[in-house]
Amino acid sequence: MKTIGVLTSGGDAPGMNAAVRAVVRTGIYYGLKVMGIRKGYAGLLNGDMEEMTLRSVGDIIHRGGTILQTARSAEFNSEAGVKKAISIAKVFGLDALIVIGGDGSYRGARDLANQGFPVICIPGTIDNDIASTEYTIGFDTALNTVQDAIDKIRDTAYSHERCSVLEVMGRHAGYIALNVAISGGAEAVILPEKEFDIDRDIIKPIIEGRNRGKKHYLVIIAEGVGGAVEIAKYIEEKTDIKTRATILGHIQRGGSPTVYDRVMASRMGAYAVKLLKEGKINRVIALQKGVITDFDINEALQMKKTIDEEMVELNKILAL
Repeated sequence: MKTIGVLTSGGDAPGMNAAVRAVVRTGIYYGLKVMGIRKGYAGLLNGDMEEMTLRSVGDIIHRGGTILQTARSAEFNSEAGVKKAISIAKVFGLDALIVIGGDGSYRGARDLANQGFPVICIPGTIDNDIASTEYTIGFDTALNTVQDAIDKIRDTAYSHERCSVLEVMGRHAGYIALNVAISGGAEAVILPEKEFDIDRDIIKPIIEGRNRGKKHYLVIIAEGVGGAVEIAKYIEEKTDIKTRATILGHIQRGGSPTVYDRVMASRMGAYAVKLLKEGKINRVIALQKGVITDFDINEALQMKKTIDEEMVELNKILAL
């Protein structure tokens, strides 16, 4: 291989820039030409790309978001769109593509692979919901962003003896919600993966806590469950405790990546280039038991990821 492309796709995540930087610098180190593709698969279809140099990725490791930007493409979701993308890639002399993104981005890469174009995928999403890996780039930074918000919300909740209902990101996955519930000392956490009864899982723990002398309360709701405002209203009506809802939204995606995300993104980016150098294609990068490894892309997309029941039980114990 002589020329590779790199793009970021789907939702942005802190650490994506560190991964791009690692791909570019490792590629150049091994004598490859690296093309940066702007705006994801949409940019690939439009030929929106340019050669990246050592300096073009300087001073970006600390920046959130993605300098390559990201976008969604309805055209790419068709067989004709995939074939067009491959033809444009060949116009620019690309021999392979490194894709940094989440599950949807993986599926786009798989379509390219199944049409004969070599790909490598790097997991980048704050939701940590890719089944083949224990960790995705951006997750740690998002957790710290939410924890900072929880600490501030707790200050005012304590001052007014209130209950706070905090809605965090996670449309189909409750990994952010569950982890910050434990780190933030929440009385209850509601996850997309678990059925819940509002009286049993929220109202009862709050009332029991009040009976033990608690003066403020925290309920974490994953985005996929939603209804934070309505749940807050219900809590206040049932318990007569002043309750306020906060929806954090896209603030969770932004910000300078943590050390862990910078290092993990750098390791994964370099690993992706090394795979291509060794002639290994159509692989996804993964963290398994602390070790960076890789899987066949079709195999990876068939894997399932479930919520950690021990973590769920731990939250119940520690919320007493």
